[in-house]
Amino acid sequence: MIKASAIILSIALSTACGGGNTTADSPTPIPTPEPLPDPIPDPIPIPELTQSEASRLLAQASFGATSAQIQQVIELGREQWITQQISLTPSLHVPHLQTLEPLLEEDEQLWRQHRMETWFHHAITADDQLRQRVAFALSEIFVISEVSAFSDDTYGITNYYDLLLEHAFDNYRDLLEHVTLSPVMGMYLSMLGNEKPNIEENIRPDENYAREVMQLFSIGLVELNLDGSPKLVNGNTIATYDQDIIKAFAHIYTGWNFNGTTEDTWWQFHKNYQTLLSMTPVQAFHDTSEKQLLNNFIVPANQTAEQDLEMALDNIFQHENVGPFISKQLIQRLVTSNPTADYVARVASIFNDNGENIRGDLAAVVLAILTDEEATNGHINNAQTFGKVREPLIRATHLWRAFDATSPNGRYQFGWPDYFFAQAPLAASHVFNFFSPSYSPPGEISTLGLVAPELEITTENYLTRTSNFFAYSTLWGHTNIEGQTEEEERILIKLDSLYPFLEDTDVLLDYLNILLLGGSMSENMRSILADAYQDTADWEDDDKLSNLLFLIMVSPQYIVQK
Repeated sequence: MIKASAIILSIALSTACGGGNTTADSPTPIPTPEPLPDPIPDPIPIPELTQSEASRLLAQASFGATSAQIQQVIELGREQWITQQISLTPSLHVPHLQTLEPLLEEDEQLWRQHRMETWFHHAITADDQLRQRVAFALSEIFVISEVSAFSDDTYGITNYYDLLLEHAFDNYRDLLEHVTLSPVMGMYLSMLGNEKPNIEENIRPDENYAREVMQLFSIGLVELNLDGSPKLVNGNTIATYDQDIIKAFAHIYTGWNFNGTTEDTWWQFHKNYQTLLSMTPVQAFHDTSEKQLLNNFIVPANQTAEQDLEMALDNIFQHENVGPFISKQLIQRLVTSNPTADYVARVASIFNDNGENIRGDLAAVVLAILTDEEATNGHINNAQTFGKVREPLIRATHLWRAFDATSPNGRYQFGWPDYFFAQAPLAASHVFNFFSPSYSPPGEISTLGLVAPELEITTENYLTRTSNFFAYSTLWGHTNIEGQTEEEERILIKLDSLYPFLEDTDVLLDYLNILLLGGSMSENMRSILADAYQDTADWEDDDKLSNLLFLIMVSPQYIVQK
């Protein structure tokens, strides 16, 4: 209206002054005013997460919920919290390991218990919880183990874990290359020192890494649909590769050795642990023949070791199996052991294209996994099949994080977790990890066609040991010295946060339900716990609280993450 009025006023003044050629018979038309733009609607508010939803996210994306972090997730929202976590600078393990070296006794050296201490320090205290958790998941896919010839190389093994941390949210293709050129992986799966064929000396390229990088790290044994299900021809699966392809890749992976190795020092590799630097090639030991890889791709003859490797890793990366194969395993490690086909397909689609025509973006894959409808509501929509058994290592870190565990000497000295849990970081007994992603225990789970990978290490022996661990850790504080109470090394939880609820059983159970079970405590479990708590009414405060925690930590309902 303001614009139109100004036009009319201008015309009237012009006519009064005798300007222009218009007459009464031919009036100047008044232009139609331009329509105002539609008002911008208010943005639809994103519903605030409940405490239960925040706690469930942290069960999937961290080493255990804490009260402070539950509140942080609520304040930021699911996607923003994940995005912020992805942006955090990696908390690496090698620098912390270096801080322990000056604390060693005379003639003592760093070994596995210091590596374990470093791992627990970061799992419990690091701010970049999502990165730490994803790196742990990757360590169970891209497996190396101290159960090998390099078990005394504490820095080398720790550096491999840092490699997974640094590249947890990078591109899968880059991660695959860093894993391939890790000297620790090179020793573990015998790519390091691998030589070109020499018939006279009966030398043939080692096929170990060539086989495992395909079977376990990238594409698996059979062709897959986008949803992770096997492709079938006449009811039969289709093999992804054969022995000829393994042999061709084995020839690709020749000529690599410790960083700085030369032709003259090739045979000295066993004396030269350069495990903090990527392997480098010695061209004289690389096979330069033509090689036929996956999908009939030809690597031409007379290329360098670097050129052959780049083409070979690209060949693996572009295989259509990689998206569903890696995506499904990450879903299993973080969210649920039996994801629906649609869930796998949605995440694999993001692996194939993150929306910006980029393939293999692991940050986008992790975001897709944790924000998918199945991750957020699977416990409601697929109640009978959704969820996973919590790995005992993660149950321990959850207890210690939730109750602000410390030790008198300020360290987390827990050198032999495998004694209690049948698992310890980078200490699986073989390249297939502590448990197979396809493991299905006999009985109802197998009959229903479901899997429960973590139950492969849940034996009667380890059930008892794990239960004993939580008894020690809740009732007396864990001690690193078997058979002793070493005051300086005890890892002790703090019960301060529970004191305000001592006399109110309902509020106490509400608090523990959110913090430990993500709000999933059944009425039956709640009734049992309430009765048990009342039965200890005459106990000392810390004793009755610790007993309640112990009952929760060993309960089947807590052990199954929903």
